[in-house]
Amino acid sequence: MASNRFVILGIAVILLPTIAMATEYIVGDDKGWNIGVDYQAWAKDKMFNVGDSLVFQYDASKHNVVKVNGTAFKDCLAPPDAGLLTSGNDTIVLQTAGNKWYLCGKVGHCAKGQKLSISVMDMSAPQPSPSSAARGIVFSGSFQLLASAFVLLKAFV
Repeated sequence: MASNRFVILGIAVILLPTIAMATEYIVGDDKGWNIGVDYQAWAKDKMFNVGDSLVFQYDASKHNVVKVNGTAFKDCLAPPDAGLLTSGNDTIVLQTAGNKWYLCGKVGHCAKGQKLSISVMDMSAPQPSPSSAARGIVFSGSFQLLASAFVLLKAFV
């Protein structure tokens, strides 16, 4: 009986982190939020999801972070009513799916490449059905949560 509990607990340990953990991304990694970093290359292979966080680390006397729309991003304009972050260690939680745009509002910095555009996915939303060639067993986040709770309950009851 005890070995069954360990197996059940092991399964729960495997399933829970896949649905419970959000990722924290340090924008630019060790280079931080600065001029001269290719942020599109940095973001290219990352999968951003609702609940993840972006951490902008920078010298607050030289840079800032402004969340803008797609047009302002393309034109490198920081509208006066845009949310301005200036702490030097700003965390933005990605709360909704869709395209997100950030830039440095200091004069000339965006034009020198200090801007970031990402696409955020909502992994809890229904995903399009895979093609028949790629069909397999796919568990939704809700199913994983329910299954993990059941497994944990069975392990300790």
